[in-house]
Amino acid sequence: MADFYRELVAILREHGCTLVRKGKGSHEIWFSPVNGRHVTVPRTTKSRHTVNDVLKQAGIKKQL
Repeated sequence: MADFYRELVAILREHGCTLVRKGKGSHEIWFSPVNGRHVTVPRTTKSRHTVNDVLKQAGIKKQL
């Protein structure tokens, strides 16, 4: 299975999102200036559906 974490982080940074802190386990908390929300990002992102859901929560229209 593909690992989509690097692609997800690149898209988040491209839209001005910043890493706030490490979360529990293999998760990170990111802040999205697009909609002013915090988004939980799993470091073990193996599914493009998970990536698309995180992007949607961050207010970013792009999808993989």
